[in-house]
Amino acid sequence: MSSVSIECVAREGCGIGESPVWDEKEGALLYVDITGRKVCRWSPLTGQAQAIAVDAPVSSVALRKSGDYVITLGTRFAALKWKEELVTTITQVDKDKANTRFNDGKVDPAGRYFAGTMAEEIRPAVLERRQGSLYTLFPDLSVVKHFDQVDISNGLDWSLDHRTFFYIDSLSYSVDAFDYDLQTGKIGNRRSIYKLEKEESIPDGMCIDTEGKLWVACYDGGRVIRLDPETGKRLQTVKLPVDKTTSCCFGGKDYSEMFVTSASDGMDKEWLSRQPQAGGIFKITGLGVKGVPPYPFAG
Repeated sequence: MSSVSIECVAREGCGIGESPVWDEKEGALLYVDITGRKVCRWSPLTGQAQAIAVDAPVSSVALRKSGDYVITLGTRFAALKWKEELVTTITQVDKDKANTRFNDGKVDPAGRYFAGTMAEEIRPAVLERRQGSLYTLFPDLSVVKHFDQVDISNGLDWSLDHRTFFYIDSLSYSVDAFDYDLQTGKIGNRRSIYKLEKEESIPDGMCIDTEGKLWVACYDGGRVIRLDPETGKRLQTVKLPVDKTTSCCFGGKDYSEMFVTSASDGMDKEWLSRQPQAGGIFKITGLGVKGVPPYPFAG
C-alpha cells in the first residue's frame, strides 16, 4: 500500500499522549497527556491544539451525550466542561490502593464507560505487577469492577455486532477477547486472539475499523498493526517515525484518517535527537479503510 502517508500534525510533544477520540461536533481530535496532566483538543482547521490542565494524571477522555466530556483522572471518573475548564469528580475507584491510577478507557455501544487501572510506573512500563482492575462506569453513575490482577489495563473496543469485547493487558503481550452482553455490560469467556511478536513489543491502545479488524498501537514498537480477530493473523503493519506509539483512532470528515498518539517519557537526549517528533500526534491517510465513530457516555 504505497499510498499510505504519515504526517505529524501536533508537535507539542506529550510526555505520554493517549486516548485519541474524534469529536465530530467540534471537527477536532481529543487526546490526553497523562504525565503532562492535560486534556488536549487539536483542530485540523487551525492546526493548533488547545489544552486544559488538570490536577492529576489524566489517562482517557470520552464524549458525553449531554455535551462536553468525561475523563479518567488519577483514580477518579470525572466530568470535564471544556469552555469553563471545570472538572468535577463523578466517583472514585481503588480506594484501598495508594499507588494506582487509571489508564486507558472507552465507551461501549450502550454508553457505558469502561476503564482500567494500573500501578504508578517507576519508569515507563516498569511497575508493581497485578495492581490494576477493570471497571465500568454506568450511565446511572454506579461502578462495576469486572476483575483485578491487571498489570497495565490498556486498549479496548467492541466488535461490530457488539457481541465481543476486545481488551489488552499490556504486559501479557496479548490481545484478548471476551463474550459481551450489550444489555447488561457483562463480560466472560476470556481468550487470547493475538500474541505480539518480539519486534512489535508492547500492545497499547486499540481501535476497530468498519471491516471488523483491530488496529493496535505498539509501544516501543514504533508501529500500528492491523489484526483479524477471527483468524488471529496480522494483516498489515504501518511503521511510524517514533518508537513510543501509544494509541490510535479513526477520525476526520468520514473517519478515513487514523490518528496515532505517542510518548516521549523515558527517552534520553540522544534518543530524542533521533526522534524529534516523539510525543507528537500523527495522522495516517491512505489506509483504504474507515473507522467507527466513538460512542458517547450516556450518563
